[in-house]
Amino acid sequence: MIALLRNDAAGKLVLRLTVGILMLFHGVGKLLHPGSLDFIGSKLAGFGLPDILTWGIYAGEVIAPLMIILGIMARLGGLLIVINMLFAILLVHTGDIFALTEHGGWRLELQGFYLFGALAILLLGSGRYAIKPD
Repeated sequence: MIALLRNDAAGKLVLRLTVGILMLFHGVGKLLHPGSLDFIGSKLAGFGLPDILTWGIYAGEVIAPLMIILGIMARLGGLLIVINMLFAILLVHTGDIFALTEHGGWRLELQGFYLFGALAILLLGSGRYAIKPD
């Protein structure tokens, strides 16, 4: 019984599906409401960064999650989400890095989940259950 529960490939699949599917919801939300990119573009402009970087959101929130879910260059997908989350934290959530919620949780726990989950995928790879295992 214990041997059945020791399956690294299945664990990697669960991690990939969890991070990929949940992040994809954010990307689909931005596809359905493209006006939300204006806010992000204004944040980029505030840091002196070009507006074209706004389109990187689609890479980090649509393309990368699909890569991770399907297991096609999952490490690259993980890297794209890590970069996406670092931009999100630096542009929008810098003031919350050391903040807690009223319930005592970290204010950036969702962003932290995506950042560190994607980092784990980057380090672990796709596992055996993937279209193109890496």
